[in-house]
Amino acid sequence: MHSARATSLLIFSSCILNTFSYLSFHSQVRSRQFRSFLLQAEASTFDYDLIIVGCGVGGHGAALHARANGLKTAVLTGNDVGGTCVNRGCVPSKALLAAAGRIREMKDSHHLKSFGITLGDVTFDRSAVANHASQLANRVKVNLESSLKSQGVDVIESKGSVTDKLHEVKVVSTGKILTAKNIILAPGSIPFVPRGIQADEKTVFTSDGGLKLEFVPQYVAIIGSGYIGLEFSDVYTALGSEVTFIEAVDTLMPTFDPEIRRLADRLLIKPRAIDSRVGVFASEVTPGIPGVKPVTIKMIDAKTKEHVETLEVDACLVATGRVPNTLGLGLEAAGIETDRGFIQVNDKMQVVRKKDDPAAVQGLYCIGDANGKYMLAHAASAQGISAVENIVGRPHVVNHNHIPAACFTHPEIAFVGLSEEQVKAKAAQEGFQYGKSIGHFRANSKALAENEGDGIAKVLYNKDTDELLGVHIIGIHAADLIQECANAMAAGSTVRQLAMMTHTHPTLSEVLDAAFKGAVGMSAH
Repeated sequence: MHSARATSLLIFSSCILNTFSYLSFHSQVRSRQFRSFLLQAEASTFDYDLIIVGCGVGGHGAALHARANGLKTAVLTGNDVGGTCVNRGCVPSKALLAAAGRIREMKDSHHLKSFGITLGDVTFDRSAVANHASQLANRVKVNLESSLKSQGVDVIESKGSVTDKLHEVKVVSTGKILTAKNIILAPGSIPFVPRGIQADEKTVFTSDGGLKLEFVPQYVAIIGSGYIGLEFSDVYTALGSEVTFIEAVDTLMPTFDPEIRRLADRLLIKPRAIDSRVGVFASEVTPGIPGVKPVTIKMIDAKTKEHVETLEVDACLVATGRVPNTLGLGLEAAGIETDRGFIQVNDKMQVVRKKDDPAAVQGLYCIGDANGKYMLAHAASAQGISAVENIVGRPHVVNHNHIPAACFTHPEIAFVGLSEEQVKAKAAQEGFQYGKSIGHFRANSKALAENEGDGIAKVLYNKDTDELLGVHIIGIHAADLIQECANAMAAGSTVRQLAMMTHTHPTLSEVLDAAFKGAVGMSAH
């Protein structure tokens, strides 16, 4: 009898619980439906849920993610779908580098002989090489625009600007005002040309003009030895040019990890027709006429500002960095102050009116080069997706320390995280010991099969916690190899965990495997 009563009580309790679960479930459904109704009602007061001003890699990625989340979206392209990356940067430059790399390899008779290959004279068609770059850029641009339209994004071929009213965007070409609950500014950046340099984009050019490859100069000066300058030196020397770097600081490639910099000097500078002037400014650069009149470059000492030398060259590439493309965005009318042209944002990519004012402007975001956080195309893409995540109510912050960077020279250079100098400073400040472990390409079967044994992968880590702090690679396909390290840092994987992961044999990834194992006292085989 007691058993029957207990069973009845259990059945009754189960019924009560099921009833409450049913009511709770439907209450949640009704709550979500109500919230959705409120959002739709609120959105209906605007033309769009989201308007994006600018259509580079960042704006494009944000638009696709917005549509994936059901947001009614418009993009003002500024007649520049793909932005700098696709039209005047990453994409065409990689096309030139790919052609230059093949020319360099085929001209290297010693390298080919080691494979048992002998070639005659190697020639190239400059215009065909240039067309390869421009055609690739056009193809990618068309694909990007098609992807936007196929996903239901309204593509408006005009520049846009904000107004003195929240949630408003002006279509510059027509003066029409559009409204949106949220606005993302993604105007990108433009090349920086220092005072005194006359860039005619014919004999004195920025990367914009250099990528057109309208002629191959016999002697070219490159002002700046960062990523852009180094990549162009790779192209020009492969095509037969002599190069002189002009660098304001006392060393070439100043932004690279010091150990990588020394190896890059041995692999990318000294064996090639390259010399340099360091610790000097190009104070005055006057264009020339190809084949008729040289370009003149007056240089002054970076410290004393005294004239030290005047160079005469066939062409000059100005690779002194980039500045935000924020003029004409209507920022002053909106009461938004910039810092050296950069739009100030918080960690959620929300625009703030002043650098020292944490209050965000309602419904206004800025991504990519224009906010100055990390001026790389894939960083802009990550920021655009993050901004949309925050717009739809899923808080997200980009960890820029986990975003990799690469220089597509031959061999390539890539890194993620901190340099050894930065790690050393961090260890001293926070009171931990840091470790360094190096894997060598010369000990890797795949690299040796390619006769590409030059290079290293350097792993920096916290000895106390095994936390991965930075990885720096120079060697064949470094730009591809770095992604494993970036993913590991983003996932919080330790060097000990990475050392226990299996890497395919024989592959270049085993260079990293050797470095990870070395960090924890293991031996790679």
